Amino acid sequence: MPLRRWWERARAVAGAPLARGLGVGEDDWLQVARDVAASGGTLLSLWASDDPTEGPSIYGAYLTDPGVLLVELALRAAVQPEYPGLEEIFPAASRLQRVAFEIGGVRASDPDRRPWLDHSAPYEFIRVDGEGVHEIAVGPVHAGTIEPGHFRFSAVGEKVLRLEERLGYVHKGIEQRFTRLPILQGHRLAARISGDSAVAFSWAYCQALEGMSGCEVPPRAVRLRAACLELERLANHLGDLGALGNDAGFAFGLAQFSRLKEDLLRAVSAAFGRRYLFDVLVPGGLAMDVAREAAGALLRAVRAVCAETTELREIYEAHAGVRDRFTGTGYLEPALAARLGVLGLVGRASGQARDLRIGRPWPPYTELPVAMSVQRGGDVAARVAVRFEEVQESGRLLGQLLSGLPDGGFAATVDPPPHDAFGVGVIESWRGPVLLALRAGPGGAIRRCHPHDSSWQNWPALEHAIIGNIVPDFPLINKSFNLAYSGVDL
Repeated sequence: MPLRRWWERARAVAGAPLARGLGVGEDDWLQVARDVAASGGTLLSLWASDDPTEGPSIYGAYLTDPGVLLVELALRAAVQPEYPGLEEIFPAASRLQRVAFEIGGVRASDPDRRPWLDHSAPYEFIRVDGEGVHEIAVGPVHAGTIEPGHFRFSAVGEKVLRLEERLGYVHKGIEQRFTRLPILQGHRLAARISGDSAVAFSWAYCQALEGMSGCEVPPRAVRLRAACLELERLANHLGDLGALGNDAGFAFGLAQFSRLKEDLLRAVSAAFGRRYLFDVLVPGGLAMDVAREAAGALLRAVRAVCAETTELREIYEAHAGVRDRFTGTGYLEPALAARLGVLGLVGRASGQARDLRIGRPWPPYTELPVAMSVQRGGDVAARVAVRFEEVQESGRLLGQLLSGLPDGGFAATVDPPPHDAFGVGVIESWRGPVLLALRAGPGGAIRRCHPHDSSWQNWPALEHAIIGNIVPDFPLINKSFNLAYSGVDL
């Protein structure tokens, strides 16, 4: 197979298991992408980096059957170097290439060159013409605590013909901020890239750093890290299930799932000293241990939550009004989901059987079989079903993780990696894969750090899922995706 030749040429990359890196020229840059697509793989991330002596490079990270393949194309042009764009092969590359230009100064050959961060510059939305067509502009400022994002609907009456998103309103300079931190402290910023995925991003950072440093994480810490990841998944799914019930006019669902999430967060706080698990994962392991009694109490709380969730699923499925709002709404066809490279929960609800905990596992998932929830319905009902099933699976996994904690330490010493060492972390968050690429600078500094959230792949799919639905259903469809604004506004 063509992909195999690239994989065999690539070298192992520190950090995530089953990750390899490969340097290519312009022709091979495109050919690798074509071969990945032909083999059923997909684009995971794309970013630019600038070497002060060798010049800029563009990187592509791909999810393939053998593992994660990182491809580097060195660019020698002195001013705004151009490289072959990947949009026709992987549509998700378009927005990533626009960001790579604005942050890294390297431009793709693809035609979409609209600004991403400069909101004072002209921006051409794609217009829909026809009798009775009108536009509805929503955002970027929204009610409550929702982050900024602009949604431009083209509709006839209430039926949506097209949706176009514009994001990037609160650029935080996270990648630049990483370079001002000691490499042994960067995990704290990683946890704050997207607050609902604090465990996933901090684990990806630690995975990259520990691989570069040759650190062996104690087995107890490895299992507690996985417990934290499943608790994060469980808390987010509980919150979403309540909000989705509320968006369907079923306030009872919001009340019950809000109560269950609160019960879970209180149990997490009793075990770890905080409701949300910021700064619990640190290089070498965890910031604190969990006593046997606390682990037992947490597990009892998890089991109680899962038992009530089973009852609530029966109520949701028996409620005619909820069924009517969920079924057929926000349909994302499996073939289109595959073409767009949709990842994570939204992808699994449209027939995309990908979960890194299963396909490219890392410890302790290498020894902890995970049952994947896959639906082919592609609508809100399917995305709700995946959440219900993953709640139960996370509860089962937590039972194994918390009841079988090995004895021993909860943290190991991590030394700063050598200058120019490179590592990558890849973790399956509750939303989908997160990637973090890390390069060490001199004297324990960070030279470059690129984080990636799977929302980059999934935001374009939302534009398709709304077509043919009515405008008032957008909040429900949007919530069923529940994508990160912060995760794509670095």
